[in-house]
Amino acid sequence: MNAQSRKPTNLSLDTTLLAEARALKVNLSRAAEEGVRIAVTVAKAERWKAENAAALRSSNAYVDKHGLTLDGFRQF
Repeated sequence: MNAQSRKPTNLSLDTTLLAEARALKVNLSRAAEEGVRIAVTVAKAERWKAENAAALRSSNAYVDKHGLTLDGFRQF
């Protein structure tokens, strides 16, 4: 990402954590961005699972009843 695609943002952080991060010279902007990126990825995955729960249940029920289509070709 380049500097032009960034937006200054105010955050509230635990004071002990902030002091430790500064002492360790952690780049707070990059660390916060990575944490938010992970949180967004997790939230998207959870939303996808919720939106597709019916299809997943249906697919699992089919496999439970009929087995996997290519199960006969497994070598393990």
